[in-house]
Amino acid sequence: MGSLSIWHWLIFLAVVVVVFGTKKLRNVGGDLAGAVKGFKDGMKDGTAEKTAEATPPTNLPPTEKTDAKSAIDVEAKIKS
Repeated sequence: MGSLSIWHWLIFLAVVVVVFGTKKLRNVGGDLAGAVKGFKDGMKDGTAEKTAEATPPTNLPPTEKTDAKSAIDVEAKIKS
C-alpha cells in the first residue's frame, strides 16, 4: 500500500497536464532550465574572479609590476 504503481503516476501526470496545460508546463520547464544555466554561469564567474584576483596584472610595464605582498601608497585629502 505504501508504493505507487506506474498507473498512479500516469493518472497523476494526466491530471497535471489537464489542470495546467502543456503550454504552461513548457514555460515552467524553460524558466527552470534558464535558472539552472544562470546558476552554472554564476558559479563559473565566481571561480574566474578568484583566480583573476590571485594573479597579478601582466599588462603593466616591467618596472611597475607588483607582487601580491606589496602595498599601495595612497595620499588622502580632506574635503573642505
